[in-house]
This record gives sequence, structure tokens and C-alpha cells, in this order.
Amino acid sequence: MKVTVIGAGNGGQGIAGYLGMTGHEVVLYNRNIDKLKPIQDGHGITLKGAIEGFGKIELVTNDIELAIKGADIIMIATTANAHKDIAKKMCPFLKSGQSIVLNPGRTCGSIEFRNVLKENNVDENIYVGEAQSLVFACRKEGEGIVNIIGMKKMVMFSAYPSSDTNHIMLLLSQLFDCFIPVQNVLLTGLENIGAIFHPAIVLFNAAAIERKNMFYFYQDMTPTIASFLQRLDEERLRVGSAFDMDLIHANNWISTAYSMLSEGSLCEKMRSNPAYNNILAPDSLASRLITEDIPTGLLPISELGKMVNVDCPLMKSVSTICQTLLNLDFYETGRTLFSLGLENLSKEDFIKSL
Repeated sequence: MKVTVIGAGNGGQGIAGYLGMTGHEVVLYNRNIDKLKPIQDGHGITLKGAIEGFGKIELVTNDIELAIKGADIIMIATTANAHKDIAKKMCPFLKSGQSIVLNPGRTCGSIEFRNVLKENNVDENIYVGEAQSLVFACRKEGEGIVNIIGMKKMVMFSAYPSSDTNHIMLLLSQLFDCFIPVQNVLLTGLENIGAIFHPAIVLFNAAAIERKNMFYFYQDMTPTIASFLQRLDEERLRVGSAFDMDLIHANNWISTAYSMLSEGSLCEKMRSNPAYNNILAPDSLASRLITEDIPTGLLPISELGKMVNVDCPLMKSVSTICQTLLNLDFYETGRTLFSLGLENLSKEDFIKSL
């Protein structure tokens, strides 16, 4: 299959290397390809750790038209706050029948992406879907060398609209065996566990991060912070319940995603998860763990809460404090009901639209 991977960060290179290793024709796109010269010169990506091998990359390019030409499926592995810009760039060059998968969509990613296609009058038969999370826990050890720390055993997937899910799943099942289809993108979006885990941990360690006192993001978890994460997660669960969805509690999600974990508290599972081993905290507060996970995670989850009259005070507090620390306005740039075109929809009409 011809696969285009958009984005050459940790996840993008991990996906591209794996798909090249398993025999697919892979094109890798990145805005800046100067740093990817090792991949160009070596014609591929080396995987280490839980998955070992060499994945051939047919082309590395910063030309979006060339990148997606003839692709059966386009795997977007950029940060979620770049989805809107990527969609705009792709619009003139998409061809009927192509499938696009956001890895991951975070919350309401496919809705935002489709809105851009509509605004740019893309009338072709394009399929758009989103994964609930990235398939790998991985870190680059250098350009073209990726350490696969772990691969999730289950990743939820849905298309938008959900009537297209089976079509994209026929393609995804030829690439990975961990994707499972779910009812709609509201479920994949509300199961955005990264939004629960990431910003709050950064916030509560802000001073250490600014002092450059490096620590392990998960292995140094404390019971008090883990307890806060659980209370933050309870807000997400209440939003899901108001939409008649029985979401997975964060503590249980870790066991679902990583088969080696079954017993223990959230704190214990974070400390002992082999897939989280040696993952360092960010070296700056202006990390994607805030600048991505709030405007495309905590914010839209709390916004969806408004639609069903569920207040999310902890989510709002974390979002407000973090944007104040960084002098940003996530409510201006992030995924709100207004920016997604959902502000006038009832719960029932919204669910029907999915």
C-alpha cells in the first residue's frame, strides 16, 4: 500500500519506519527536511527497542502536493494544533477516494479537519478519521533512529462521519492490528487520556522545569498528583456520561492500552509501566504537553461539557493557569464550540451529525 506520513517527529518517524519495515511504500513529509538528511541519505529509518528493524522510505519531501500524490492513506502525525494548517495545505491536492487518519485526533480533530475541507470547497470523496492515541510510545535517538518503547494493544478509531469507519478500517487493518472501530469520533475524542495526564503534571512541576531540574515524567509520579489526575478525569467521565457514553477510567485505560499492567493504583501503574520508562519531563513550559494538550484536549472536553450542562472547574482552572503562565489565549486559538461550528447544536443534533 502507498502510505504518506505527515510529520517527522517521534510518532511520525516511528510510524513511517514501521510501515516501511513491513513492506509498504512510504513517503515522509515534513515542513523542514534539512534535519532529515540522515533519513534521505540512508533511505530509511532504523527502529530499536520493542520493535527492531529497518524501514525503507521511498521519498522525504517538504512538497505537500508531491507527498500525497497517489497515496492510498495519509497518516497525519503532527501535533494536533497543526491539523487545521495541514488541512488547508492539503486541500488543493486531495483526490477522490483518499483516506486521512489523524494520529491522534485528540478531541474533535476530525470535525475541525472536515470543517476546513468544507470551507475550502473540497468536493471530492475524501475519508477522514482519527485514532484515540498514537500507536507507539516512542522517542527519537537521532534523526532516522527511533526507540520503540512500547506498542499499544488497543487503539480506538472512528471516521467522521461514522458511516465511513469501515472503509478506512479496511486500510488500517493492513497496516496495524491494534486499531478497533468505535461508534463515533465523540468517543475517540472524549477518551483523550493525554489531555488528563500531561498539562497538570507540567503545571505542578513548573518551577522544577524552569530551573532545569530534570525528572522522569511518569516514574517520578507522586500519590498526591496522581489523585488530582483522577479527580480531573472524573470531570471527563461526567461529560461522557452526559452524552450516554461509558468511558474508560484513566487507571483502567493504562491496563487496556498496555497489556503488562493489570493491578495497582494510577500512581503505581505510571511508575512501573515499561512503556513509560525513562521518559523525561519537557525542558520548557512551552511544551506540546501544554500548547497541544490544552487547546485540543482539556479545552474542547470542557466545551463539550457546556453542551450537556456539565461544569468542568478543574479543567478550566488548569487551562486558565497554564495560558496565563505562557501568556497565550487557548480560548482564542483552541477548539471551542464556536470555532468548531457546534455552538448552536443540541446534544441530540450533535450526536446525529456524527
